[in-house]
Amino acid sequence: MESKIRCAWCEKDDLYRDYHDNEWGNPVYDDATLFEFLVLETFQAGLSWYTILSKRENFRKAFDRFDYEKIAQYNEIKVQELLLDAGIIRNQLKIRGTISNAIAFMKVQEEFGSFSKYIWGFVNHKPIVNNLKSLAEIKSTTEISDLLSKDLKKRGFKFVGSTVVYAHMQATGMVDDHVADCWKRKL
Repeated sequence: MESKIRCAWCEKDDLYRDYHDNEWGNPVYDDATLFEFLVLETFQAGLSWYTILSKRENFRKAFDRFDYEKIAQYNEIKVQELLLDAGIIRNQLKIRGTISNAIAFMKVQEEFGSFSKYIWGFVNHKPIVNNLKSLAEIKSTTEISDLLSKDLKKRGFKFVGSTVVYAHMQATGMVDDHVADCWKRKL
């Protein structure tokens, strides 16, 4: 069996290792995937990422495979249905925030042509590669995540504080925070 050196945070189990090896830090330019991570990151606020990752398939089913056009049309009946779904995080504010975010997401698409063009503009359309020796050096926010958070809020997004935004930037490869000895580290 091949032994790879990874960022220590992902060594909990295979779910985490698979996420680390195949998704975390890989640049994402697809609007649908960017929205999926936005939904997952907003639900993660105040919880562990592991909790969200372990419920990801349940979220996919509950939220129509993260189809933002459908989510933007959710009504009160759908909100109440989601509040009864034990497979997801049943937080009314986050559920309603997801609907608001779907609407705001499409407005950004209209203005910029895609959400990807908008969000990647904050990093000049290329990943920021941090030179990290250890997990202790990974930040939870940066000046860029502060600016992006503020702009998203101005555009009507909910649950997009700087910490959530930075986690989204890491997940979607806008920032490469793999530590120096990790096999995924970009040189």
